Amino acid sequence: MDLHGIGPSGAARLLADVADIDRFASRDRFASWNGTASLDAYSGSQVRHRLSRAGNRRINRVLHIMAVVQLRNQTRGRAYYDARRAGGMPSMMAMRALKRRLSNVVFAACWPIRNDGKRARAGNRGRLLTPAWPALTPGHRPFGQATSRARLSSD
Repeated sequence: MDLHGIGPSGAARLLADVADIDRFASRDRFASWNGTASLDAYSGSQVRHRLSRAGNRRINRVLHIMAVVQLRNQTRGRAYYDARRAGGMPSMMAMRALKRRLSNVVFAACWPIRNDGKRARAGNRGRLLTPAWPALTPGHRPFGQATSRARLSSD
């Protein structure tokens, strides 16, 4: 939620769908998975990049909302978009480029970095999926009683 444009529901969606960021080898693979990686579209000598309809549409929607929020405010995302538009890029292509850049930002924010600058892989596997519960006693059930109290007291 430290990223501009991500609220509680967007952060929850990212954490739930991404789960373990270590499964993506690079930010390019992450962008391909979430649908923000562009596809090359050739027509004669003209080379364009078009929007990919593949990928996780829920995460793509979170990134789209993040991009719209950044465009409404004076942020680095807005400056990036304006620079692309000033360079002659159409608005939809500039929006696609902003979403790809935000995908890279989300990937960097989710990928843990050690103090020495190396990526922490082995120690962080499954950390997002592990609940942060205290040590449970044998008689403690975190989700309530499996049987009724009356039945337990009669034993």
